Amino acid sequence: MPDKQVIVIGAGVGGLVTAIQLAARGLQVRVLERAEAPGGKMREVAVGPHRIDAGPTVFTMRWIFEDIFEAAGARLDEHLELEPLSIIARHAWSEQERLDLHADHERSIEAIGDFAGAAEARGYRAFCEQARTIYTTLDPTFIRASRPSLMGLMGRCGLSGLGNLRGVRPYDSLWDMLGTYFKDERLRQLFGRYSTYCGSSPFMAPATLMLIAHVEQEGVWSVVGGMHRVAQVLAQLAEGLGATIEYGRDVTGIIARHGGVRGVSLADGEQIAADSVVVNADPAALTGGRLGAEVRRAIPPLTPERRSLSALTWCLSAETEGFPLARHNVFFGRDYASEFKDIFGQGRLPRDGTVYVCAQDRGTDGNGTLNGPERLFLLLNAPPRGDRHDFDAVEIEQCEQRVFSRLEHCGLRVRRDPERMVMTTPVEFEQRFPATGGALYGQATHGWKASFSRPASRTRIPGLYLAGGSTHPGAGIPMAAMSGRLAAEALLADRRST
Repeated sequence: MPDKQVIVIGAGVGGLVTAIQLAARGLQVRVLERAEAPGGKMREVAVGPHRIDAGPTVFTMRWIFEDIFEAAGARLDEHLELEPLSIIARHAWSEQERLDLHADHERSIEAIGDFAGAAEARGYRAFCEQARTIYTTLDPTFIRASRPSLMGLMGRCGLSGLGNLRGVRPYDSLWDMLGTYFKDERLRQLFGRYSTYCGSSPFMAPATLMLIAHVEQEGVWSVVGGMHRVAQVLAQLAEGLGATIEYGRDVTGIIARHGGVRGVSLADGEQIAADSVVVNADPAALTGGRLGAEVRRAIPPLTPERRSLSALTWCLSAETEGFPLARHNVFFGRDYASEFKDIFGQGRLPRDGTVYVCAQDRGTDGNGTLNGPERLFLLLNAPPRGDRHDFDAVEIEQCEQRVFSRLEHCGLRVRRDPERMVMTTPVEFEQRFPATGGALYGQATHGWKASFSRPASRTRIPGLYLAGGSTHPGAGIPMAAMSGRLAAEALLADRRST
């Protein structure tokens, strides 16, 4: 029956995985996407003849995608070509201060010892052991749980499981906890950066985010053809299972009457009936009224003060010299605290911000050299004020000068041409992802309770579900995919119960 179909709003990773899971079980699924291509934040930007990944650039937790493909009767390696990186990332503080983290754990220990001394190498070994313990404890009990709560976590872990977390003081920040392993401030910067993977400050994020170190040690891959290839393959898999994906379809409202969802309305005036709707958009679009007054209170309100980081990004084709770029590179300033005080405290662009550079034509071993221009993606953390503060041209230009000066301080010279460069600001991210202010990770994970307050799959309205990196279990491609699985499981369980 037509009204028994499921509507998925958004063809980001979470929405596509939801569609795959439901279509594989025989449900009629219709995905409506406002953009002209799948992927959401996993997008490409055209710079002249080049296509540059302009969103997530790291592929981890491969096994999550292997499970998704297997459940759909397919194999991941038959659809995606993945190349393991031998160098996870290259880090620099100046021309003389460089440190690589390797896929080979012992090589990383040796590199840290050479960089900062034997005591720091021992601290890194202990840090990694604790990161592994945190991950193995929280993976089945929190990440894969449909609705996170402290009591639920305690119930699933048991006393013995919670004992595995005894080395992590629950009220400590990631930054403070890193100080128990590292005396070298540069190493605290390096591993404190894990908090920015979920759009947060290391000075306010919980120490449990140490688990990201273990995730990286389990493998980091490069996707042949670019990260956007992941979205394309997921869309093809969903369609192969019978789901339909319609692009250029702008959903402006969710119809909810008589105690449940009844369908959606589109910008062109069309209404589509459905008894289940999955929203693969930032939950702020719900609470902000962007999808109609009828569903505004489907989840507790989300305030702008809780937003995660936004960004200034540059996609460019340029020649480089000096610094030996790997695939993933991070260039640090000296005053790490000032970066987050500027962003979260003052709501301004950082004066001494960390710059991430993805050199998308570099080999997986980090030792390649290129003749001629190469594709680069640069990212600088920024305040999520795209709906309140249109950064003026002078402010943006001064920030850009600081970014490329930071790179030159570390030995990287980029011969950039404004005609071969595309910038995206928080204002433009707000336009792409309404009601977020340009925040790219949903709510910031600040304080030990934050992980339990992230919106879950189910809402207060029967038949209305959430998926995406702004929902539980969190930001990042693997977690967005997991959110899609959780949304599908919740929807199927509710159908069985009725």
